[in-house]
Amino acid sequence: MTQTELPELGFLSLLRYIWRQLTSMRTALILLMMMGIAAIPGSLIPQRISNPIAVRDFFAAHPTRAQWYDRFSLFDVYGSSWFSAIYILLFISLIGCVLPRTVEHFRAMRAEPPATPRNLNRLEQHQIFEGNGTELAEATRWFKKKRFRIRQGMQDISAEKGYLRETGNLFFHLSLILILIGVGFGSLFGMRGEAIVNVGERFINVPTSYDSLALGKLTNDLNASPFVIEVNDFVATYNPKTNAATDYSMNVTTTDEDQVREQLVKVNKPLTFGDTRVYLQANGYAPIVTVRDSTGSVVFQGPVTFLPQDGNLRSIGSIKVPDANPQVGFVASLLPTYQRSESDGGISVYPELLRPKMLFSVWSGDLGLDSGVPQSVYRIDTTEMTNLGLGSLSVGETFQYPGGTITLEKIIPWVNLQIVDDPGKSYALFGGIAAILGLIFSLYGRRRRIWVRINGTQVEVAALSKNNAPGLEKEIAELVAHLKGNA
Repeated sequence: MTQTELPELGFLSLLRYIWRQLTSMRTALILLMMMGIAAIPGSLIPQRISNPIAVRDFFAAHPTRAQWYDRFSLFDVYGSSWFSAIYILLFISLIGCVLPRTVEHFRAMRAEPPATPRNLNRLEQHQIFEGNGTELAEATRWFKKKRFRIRQGMQDISAEKGYLRETGNLFFHLSLILILIGVGFGSLFGMRGEAIVNVGERFINVPTSYDSLALGKLTNDLNASPFVIEVNDFVATYNPKTNAATDYSMNVTTTDEDQVREQLVKVNKPLTFGDTRVYLQANGYAPIVTVRDSTGSVVFQGPVTFLPQDGNLRSIGSIKVPDANPQVGFVASLLPTYQRSESDGGISVYPELLRPKMLFSVWSGDLGLDSGVPQSVYRIDTTEMTNLGLGSLSVGETFQYPGGTITLEKIIPWVNLQIVDDPGKSYALFGGIAAILGLIFSLYGRRRRIWVRINGTQVEVAALSKNNAPGLEKEIAELVAHLKGNA
């Protein structure tokens, strides 16, 4: 038995084989599934870019597991090399899969409909009736009125319609490419940051003013102009029956390129500075406190941001006084509208400052600020500290503890500003709109072909639909009725 030897693949043949495999629809679906699976750890495991404190706590609680997670970049999933590889391969696969199909579809749309088959009686819809010789002319007028593409023969007509379905399908996939371009462009050249600003304070668009700042992979510094936002006032309106917020309004004074303007910011009405937008994202309260030592000297004075915990803005925070000797810390909670509960103790029953009260415990010892380990501004590790007592304050009251006093001077609102510069958002927006339109076209488009042929005195009408699309029988009945003169 003779054995057939297959020739070895050359370098170019190997590249063509790899390209065909990469640009196949099966590969694109596999990569899309892999991308969805790869994104799961980013939702389950804390990420450095969004929550570095949680990552530090994970290292402290699970040191061995955290080291393995770190080796596989699980604390920075979306910036890891393996996630980027899946993203890029999916991008290339979609382009290689969709663009050739688009060119082929465009050529098919410009080509004439196929010639009339020999055996029309084998098709999905088929009717024969006696004619009078004018059926071809009437069929031509009917097809043109219905916007069919036609191919005219001596004794037959071939008509085709319904490329909108394939057009919408390709349009949808091309839009996905545009969305990927927008997302990639934004991640490379964009920035996203957040800053908490108390009412009466200013925010200057420089890196040191941000509480968190994430720059694009190819962005080394802020590209936006150094605008200034001064928060003059913030008003939150709540429904007295449900305690739900009904409106947020922030009055600001902005300075941008020597232009000073008074502006109103709402949740869906951000500030705009070129390509940069500033959104009003969240709000809360910051008590202004004054802490004095045993000699009466002021060792701390100013607002302290408290973090809301529920819809009634019950907030927690910590007041750290490193200049006291020894250092002092206050673990506190702020209740805008204070009420006592038998089961939960002090609670807030309304988000506005109707009966504000600050509850706290006083701790003495090393605050750990010089250890070099990052820590939350809202909490204090009291493991190695000594408790000096519990207290509560209303606005204007002073509490004395061993070694000093604390006074609650005032409570002011704070706002959380989200500053976003995303140069790819327009591409992603247009891509999303185009994808929806393409999906609608692909769902409601019907591809079908209709043939009319004259055999002596007999008229044959036959039709075929792609994917068994409904409505073909009704359309053929309408055409036959028109040809018979009963339309």
